[in-house]
Amino acid sequence: MIGVGTISYLGSHGSELLRAGSAETVIDPALEDWRRRIQEFGRQADTSDLRSRRVRLEDKGAILAFHWRGAPDQDAARAAIDAIAARAESSGLRTHWGRKVLEVRPPVRIDKGAGVRSFLDGLQVDRALYVGDDATDLDAFRVLDQLVQEGRLAYGIKIGVRSDEGPEQIVTDADLVVDGTDGVIEVLDFLASD
Repeated sequence: MIGVGTISYLGSHGSELLRAGSAETVIDPALEDWRRRIQEFGRQADTSDLRSRRVRLEDKGAILAFHWRGAPDQDAARAAIDAIAARAESSGLRTHWGRKVLEVRPPVRIDKGAGVRSFLDGLQVDRALYVGDDATDLDAFRVLDQLVQEGRLAYGIKIGVRSDEGPEQIVTDADLVVDGTDGVIEVLDFLASD
């Protein structure tokens, strides 16, 4: 979405990596075989009933996200989402819950922690900073701690973004807590000024 060629990007919870200067995104090979099944599941789940409940389907390649934030009837939308989760699990797929979102994933490890580890492999860095506000970011926090314990990083700084909808663990596990996007911008401005 940003498109700055001198920056490396990690997407889809760590399953996609675009290195600085490259035009090709590298997708975790373990996901390729599952992509078609996930897409088919999405086609079957995307019914007019689901859309009438204002559940939005987001296609992330090997991951499907079902968002119900803003649905007029939150309980009805959540009931529809619970049914999708049950169908996904009975089909051998995995479910991952976030803030008013259900992700349906293949039974392959996909998380931001694995993505951070993959992203840092081969790079000659001894410091890393990660900013997160949701349950999915806790995996990245844990991996930063592991990389420091393993001696791979000298410092792994975890910044938690406090929000009414975010899990309390973001605040308790973070090294620094900020309020919203403005707080993140303040930290980045401070780092850029040194």
